[in-house]
Amino acid sequence: MQNTLAVISLNRIIENAAALQNAARRPLIAVVKDDAYGHGAERVSLALEPYVSGFAVSSVDEGAALRTVGVSKEILVLTPPLCEEEVLRAASLGLTVSLTCLAVQHLVLRVQEKYALPVKAHIAVNTGMNRYGFRPERVKDALKHADGAVITGVYSHLFLPESAREVRAQVRLFERACGEVRSIYPDAVRHLSATGGALAGVAFDAVRAGIALYGYLPEAFRGKIGVKPAAKLYATVAQSGTQLGGGMGYARAKRKGEKYHTLRLGYGDGFFRDGGLGAEGKLCMDACVRWGAARVFGRRLVLSSVTEYAKQHGTTEYEVLVNYLRKADKEYER
Repeated sequence: MQNTLAVISLNRIIENAAALQNAARRPLIAVVKDDAYGHGAERVSLALEPYVSGFAVSSVDEGAALRTVGVSKEILVLTPPLCEEEVLRAASLGLTVSLTCLAVQHLVLRVQEKYALPVKAHIAVNTGMNRYGFRPERVKDALKHADGAVITGVYSHLFLPESAREVRAQVRLFERACGEVRSIYPDAVRHLSATGGALAGVAFDAVRAGIALYGYLPEAFRGKIGVKPAAKLYATVAQSGTQLGGGMGYARAKRKGEKYHTLRLGYGDGFFRDGGLGAEGKLCMDACVRWGAARVFGRRLVLSSVTEYAKQHGTTEYEVLVNYLRKADKEYER
């Protein structure tokens, strides 16, 4: 097997969802954007559908892929539609779009009127993340121009859930915006918290479950609930031999004449070039070299701790998971 192999436990993902739901005591919106953080959005979503209230994805394309395999629950597209085609596709597939500013709102309403096709939407509110969303004081004006809109929810995002002060400030702004929305759309679902917010005790009508589903928690909340990593990554031993000369892959050999083995894994597979994974020196694009004899064509577990590996490289589990699972073949187990 020339590609790396990710063995993914769907049961672990379901158990992780249950752990977060028990802590939040709210329905979960499963965040499966970017191919479920690399774990395979279609398979993950089908496994989770009986246990969650809906899903959140990054793009209309991602939502379309879920509908194609039979996911029937609500799918919220977090990135606003940026052209007429995306609004039309979202409407035809029953996806829920995000209204993030007046330009997006006008686009959606224009397409809805032009094609007589209702478009479900959640209003996004910027309470401090400063990524997407109406400023809270502009929500009321936006609603004045939303005649005909099918608003089914309102949401925002906590940018620093470990800070009680910042959370309180964002909650106040969000509550004000929710009051404006619900004065016209009383059944609009309110959701502010992702994994960190849920563990900080912030809950409205639903929680967007992201990194916890896959077995990790934001640093400030580690240990708050019991979640376990869902993916294990393996690479194949492509060669085993005795070291010759002064090189060890792209490093100078520290030992002479000892056994080594080559794994078919490198920085082209989404890993960092500057070491780790037990490799000697820098990774090659498609291979890395490690000391010790190994059975040729046998599999080796190559990453025992995503958290530690991310820490070594000054990043987060989110980035490591998305990068190294993107190219891997996937095998699922229950």
